[in-house]
Parts: sequence; C-alpha cells; structure tokens
Amino acid sequence: MAELVFFTGPMDCGKSTLALQMDYTQSSHGRAGQLFTRFDRAGEAVITSRIGLSRAATEVDDDFSFWEHVVALLTTGRKLDYIICDETQFFVASQIDDLARIVDELGIDVFAFGILSDFRTEMFPGSKRLVELADRVEMLQVQPLCWCGQRATHNARVVDGVMVVEGSQVVVGDVAGADQELALTVRYEVLCRKHHRQQLTKARSGAEPSPEPLPFD
Repeated sequence: MAELVFFTGPMDCGKSTLALQMDYTQSSHGRAGQLFTRFDRAGEAVITSRIGLSRAATEVDDDFSFWEHVVALLTTGRKLDYIICDETQFFVASQIDDLARIVDELGIDVFAFGILSDFRTEMFPGSKRLVELADRVEMLQVQPLCWCGQRATHNARVVDGVMVVEGSQVVVGDVAGADQELALTVRYEVLCRKHHRQQLTKARSGAEPSPEPLPFD
C-alpha cells in the first residue's frame, strides 16, 4: 500500500541528501517519480545537498496544486509511482492535504523531507500538517552537533552576526539568490537547546553567557 512518509530533523542532518538517495533507489528499481521543492538554498527548481549532490525539481509556490498536477499527468498516460518533496516545511497546509489524497486515492507513494520547527522553535505550518497526516514520521539518524559538541536540536537565525528570535518565519539565507545582500546578512546555525535559549552562537561562544537568575528572593 502507498504511504505518506515524513522524514525530518534539524538543519544539517542530511534531509536533502536522503531525498536524492531515495529518488536514486526508487528509480533504479524501475519506478517512475517526480521531485518537488521550495526555496532550496541553491535557487529555484533544484534539490541540492550540502555534500554536493543535486537534481532538477519542480518549484512549488503557494498556488501550486499537487492534485491537479498529478491528475493531469496521469490522464496523459504517464506513469507515476512516487513523489519526493524536499523543503516541505515551506509548503502550505492544503498542499499537504493534496499529498495525502494522492496517496489514499491514487496509490502513489509520497516521501516528504523537511524541518520541523523554525528559528523561534515554532512548527512550520507544512511540517505541522505532515505530522498530523503522515502514515510515518521518521527522525533522521544523522545528528548535527552544536558548537559545544552536544546534539543540535534547534535552528538559529543569525542576522549580521547576531542571533534573532523575532521576524518573518521564512527568510532564506546561505544562498546565492537574487537578493544577494540579504543572503550575505542572514545565515542559519544549529544549536543545542541550552545555547539556543541563551542565544549563544559559535561566533559568540568565546564570551561567557549571562547566568539566568535563580527564582529566589
């Protein structure tokens, strides 16, 4: 039976690498698939991994309908056995509903890859809906590390060298995009919970964090 599977974890845990490996494995066994993404670090219509792998993909925007796209494809006689979606944290909830419908009504496997929570530790709408609807949620086993050596679990946004905890949920950094100035001023870093709470990034790790006051008078 077809499944909707959500593979997730913090940044640098190998989500895009696994998405490309999944496509390779599925296609090697004669299965026909399509790749989708949104706001990849390298630009539009491509899935890239930090270890240098890349594949062309269909770019998704807020108005894209997975259901209409797949139905149109099938009515032309094309074969489709699986769908791979990367950066699904940026998808809107209705697109996740479409993916679940494709699994249930058309029998097509959907493998979704994305980050659970943003730099404010709040869940992305797309990820929240995937957790609600997926047949399985798989936490990736590659564990990124905080600068302190502990397991990194939180994503931090750094603007002009300073970690921020307020702002728009979606700001793509570390990319060579059209807004080059923005790309240069915004970057992301993975931290353990303690250092995310203290807003202590690697660049600031030489300074002692301000101790939190004890709850005593």
